[in-house]
Amino acid sequence: MAPRSERQIFRATLELLAARGYEGLTVEGVAERSGVNKTTIYRWWPSKAALLAAALVEADLLVLEPPDTGGLRGDLEALVEGMVALLTRPPASDVAVAALGAAVHHPELAEASRRFFADRFAREAAVFERARRRGELPATADPMLIMDLLAGAVWLRAIFRGLPLDEGFPAQVVSAVLDGSATR
Repeated sequence: MAPRSERQIFRATLELLAARGYEGLTVEGVAERSGVNKTTIYRWWPSKAALLAAALVEADLLVLEPPDTGGLRGDLEALVEGMVALLTRPPASDVAVAALGAAVHHPELAEASRRFFADRFAREAAVFERARRRGELPATADPMLIMDLLAGAVWLRAIFRGLPLDEGFPAQVVSAVLDGSATR
């Protein structure tokens, strides 16, 4: 398949997911919106779940490139700022929420979700490798746990609690994770 057609199909898939949710997403709708015949879509992806899984992993709508600010704290704050933007600004926020909801009920999408987060963590690993080389992070630190704590804070506040994330939130959450919250 031509890269341009694939991008159009993925964009149409994510737009329809954001607008209609998983139940309203159809291969016919994607075909119409992307200008591609539905048999072409079925040739590459056997189901709408497979199509959405590919779109989530391959499309660049939800991509956060790992920053390099020169320090771990700055890199993590920039990552949190990117997550905040993704989870609070349509269409990315609508896609993320709809995909998460659909993954709960569809095993194929749950697997895609795992691949998505594995891919994102592999990209973020460079932040931690640089921090270790600079002596900012001990070898015993668990980068995945750090990212889970940061991302979890963003998801919980923005999506599950529906609270606004002010400009100081990224620094606040990074400080809580890196510095702790209890008095010593």
